Amino acid sequence: MAKVSTKKKVQFWATGRRKKSIARVRLIPGGNGTITINKRDIDTYFGLDTLKYIVRQPLNATETLSKYDVVVNVVGGGYTGQAGAIRHGVARALVLAGEDKAILKKSGFLTRDPRMKERKKYGLKKARKAPQFSKR
Repeated sequence: MAKVSTKKKVQFWATGRRKKSIARVRLIPGGNGTITINKRDIDTYFGLDTLKYIVRQPLNATETLSKYDVVVNVVGGGYTGQAGAIRHGVARALVLAGEDKAILKKSGFLTRDPRMKERKKYGLKKARKAPQFSKR
């Protein structure tokens, strides 16, 4: 009979938020640096290089890009908000993993961006855009 190993893998979980996006980030030590977002590779999920750069910023700042595998489940918002949420979650997970918190804090990756969409007001077309004024 084969012996089954019941040893648990160490993983670091964190949640990141930006606008309406929520990202659940899982950092797996001993990886080779693969980033998987919603069961897809980062290159197929994000088309723009700037969004890929945003996601990798905390890993580059702490020089741990090839040290961890990153698995992300992200919902809500647009692709820019999702990239910001993933960056926030990765930074929080790195702190739990024991990486240098001071570098991440100084770079501003641990602070949630509080900017949200402003609500629409009555009598206006959008939050601030008013209909064209006619004197007569």
